[in-house]
Order: sequence, then structure tokens, then C-alpha cells
Amino acid sequence: MIWPQPICRAVCTWLLLALFAAAAPALSQQSSDSSASPFSAQQPRPAVSAASDRQVSLRTFPTNFAADQKEIWLFPGHLAKAQHWLPAVAIAGVTSAFIASDPYSAPYFRTTNSFSGFNRAFSGVNTAAFIAAVPASIYAVGLIKRDSYAQSTTLLAAEAFADGFALDLAFKGVTGRQQPLQYTGNGPYSDSFFNGTHNPFHSGGFYSVHAMSAFAVAAVVAHRYRSHRWVPWVAYGMAGAISFARVTSSNHFPADVFFGGAMGFVIARYVVLPAR
Repeated sequence: MIWPQPICRAVCTWLLLALFAAAAPALSQQSSDSSASPFSAQQPRPAVSAASDRQVSLRTFPTNFAADQKEIWLFPGHLAKAQHWLPAVAIAGVTSAFIASDPYSAPYFRTTNSFSGFNRAFSGVNTAAFIAAVPASIYAVGLIKRDSYAQSTTLLAAEAFADGFALDLAFKGVTGRQQPLQYTGNGPYSDSFFNGTHNPFHSGGFYSVHAMSAFAVAAVVAHRYRSHRWVPWVAYGMAGAISFARVTSSNHFPADVFFGGAMGFVIARYVVLPAR
């Protein structure tokens, strides 16, 4: 079924509402610079784990990024010491399963018009703007309210994106995977790796920057404002919708999207957020 224009407009409206919802926790949070008495039990601070999160500022951002990259690229050393095997095997196993199924799932999304309206609403430009607008709106609220916690949330999200983007450049440069868009009809789609451009700034490829960015931002916002129980649902729900759109629009294979989302979440949650 092709989505009619009213539904497309409704989806766009939903995106805008989700954007405003993303900034709502920062709006409802009392300023961390306030001289008022400590938060009472009736007015709990949304950011209950502020002390356990990493400290970040514009000045320390480059140093944090360099430390992150060192940890990311030395991660195979942890595996050699039999550490973190379970999550690594789980992500690698699911990604491998998707890669094996990509040639069979891609033709459907390449040939159907069922998602045309959804794809227009969740286009690459629209979703990239939305992903950027969420932390930007939180930062703006932080500036207005002089709330250092909200500002730090944005900087942590930016740090997670920068880390994931740097890793993505390496993956795309090495794997040179073609987009489903570069195939016609039913393919075949089995020769996508190493046959596309090795330009890491090219669209598509392994892995999806949109999926990585969406889940990186979602992980930071969901963690920092998790005392608002609806925030993780909205954050990860939007990240999932954005990621799915990369498949329905044939910009990426499912494996690219899954692995990108996994990298965004893991980097944000276990590299960027923990205190050092």
C-alpha cells in the first residue's frame, strides 16, 4: 500500500512533536547552577546519575575524543584477554546473519512502492536534521536555563557521534560495500562487499551513519534522562524508525543498519558515558 499524503504529513508532524518531546526533560529540569536548596523527594532531579557520568566540556572534548579512539581501536586486545566476548559474539553473529540474508531481503525493498510516503517523511536529509536538532535543542535549553547538565548531555551526544563517525570512515573505506540502490530489480545482491566505492564519504556502505547517529544520540538522551520513563521509549523508538527508513529506501542493507545502530549504542553507552 502506498502511503497517502495525509499520512505523510502526519508522520512529519510526529517528527516535530518528537523533537519537542526530546527537549522536554531539559525544560522540566531545574538548573544545576541554581542556588536553591537541594532537590526534595517531591521534585527529584531527572538526572539521577550525573555524578557517575563522564565530565565533558568544549575544552576537554578533543582530549576525550582521543581517549575514546584509543579505547575503541584497542578493543581487540580485550577480546584477546577473553573479555567482553558475549556481547561481541552476539553483535557479530546477528550481523553475519543479516549479511547472509541481505541478498534475499533487499530485492523486496528495492522493488516495492509500499514505503514511498514513509521514505519521503524519513528521508536522509530529514532524519539527519532531526538527529542533529535533538541535541541542539537540548543545548539551547541548557543555555537559556544556564543548566550545565543539559549542555553536557549535548556534548556527550556529539562525542558519541564523532567516535562512531570516525570508526565508520574506516569500515566504509575497507569494505567498499555497494548500496541496494546500485542494483536493478532482483539483483543479484550477493556481491555487494568490496565492489563499491572505497570513498568513506560516499552514501551507503557498511555501516549506516544514520543508524549509528540515531542510536548514539538516543543512548545518551535515554540514559541521562531515564528518570522520565517515557524518554527511552521515545528516543529508541525514533532511532528504530530512522534506521528502518534506511532499509526501506534501499540506501542500506539490513546488516549495515543493525551494525551501525549497535555501534552507536555501544560507543555511547560504554565508551563515552562512563566516568573516567
